[in-house]
Amino acid sequence: MSTTTTRWAIGGVLAVFCLIAVAFPGGETGGDDGPYPDRRVQIMAPADPGGGWDSTARALQATIRSAYPKGPGAEVYNVGGAGGTLGLSQLVSKDAGDPYQLMVMGLVMLGAIETNRSPNTIDDVVPIATLTTETEAIVVPAKSPLKTLDDLVAKLKQDPSSISWAGGSAGGTDQLLVGELARTIGADPRRTKYIAHSGGGEANTAILSGAVDVGVSGIGEFTSQLEAGKMRLLAVSSPTTTKVKGTQVRTLKEQGVDLELTNWRGIVAPPGIDDEERKKITAWVSGVLKTPAWQENLKRFEWTPFVRTGPALDAFVDSEQRRVKQVVRDLGLGE
Repeated sequence: MSTTTTRWAIGGVLAVFCLIAVAFPGGETGGDDGPYPDRRVQIMAPADPGGGWDSTARALQATIRSAYPKGPGAEVYNVGGAGGTLGLSQLVSKDAGDPYQLMVMGLVMLGAIETNRSPNTIDDVVPIATLTTETEAIVVPAKSPLKTLDDLVAKLKQDPSSISWAGGSAGGTDQLLVGELARTIGADPRRTKYIAHSGGGEANTAILSGAVDVGVSGIGEFTSQLEAGKMRLLAVSSPTTTKVKGTQVRTLKEQGVDLELTNWRGIVAPPGIDDEERKKITAWVSGVLKTPAWQENLKRFEWTPFVRTGPALDAFVDSEQRRVKQVVRDLGLGE
């Protein structure tokens, strides 16, 4: 082969490689199977449209479209029901071995797995990454006689059933916080009076009308009511203080209750994914989470970045599963 021909051949290979790199900037180019993704990724939101998992999945989709306009992109679809366990079951039974099928999940699903006695658990899928976290807030109507967290704790210790709580789905993050709070202060979690609601609007109505004594949810659900002075924020469950209307609101720990709990969300792949595939998916998702487009979505939804992958992720999920099982048992759910 002549020198000129050799140069043309090398140039052609380089050109093809560059085209691949441009087309799939978020994927890896190493390995026998080529870059990931080389076709459209399907992202399941295991809930009806409009909720936290749906918003997370669609924020990922928009980020991928914006950051990688020449890539294959992602498509979001919904499988609602049973706190996400119906979607989990579908991922396990129908999508095993397919690295292009991903599912958003989080702390709420761990509670639903225990509460609904789901035949499938997070151990049946392959965790890829945690994505975000959101602090929980404990609020009361502005005219409530419960002025401080100490007032609430004292009444809860005296008679857990004397306080009615409004929050999200049964066994979800909101009820888990109520159960953990009771257990931490020495009250009986089984005697707590928790009323589940299908959405933040429904729960807000119950709180403002006085139908319940206390509300618990992600702080974003209460922001407008707090800013309007219609609710009072007693505490947040995050590791650090939260500012509302320019005022610092102390955490549970800062007020003497040794408890932290945040509503984290993550993404998983179906069973049957090998280690190399997991590494490729993880690298791609990690790249997506570092893009300016994703940072804009974090600001838009007021999400706190919370990224864990690999062994750190596995240890975290195992720890959270043990924690949730204990709280659900304490609450007497799923019996």
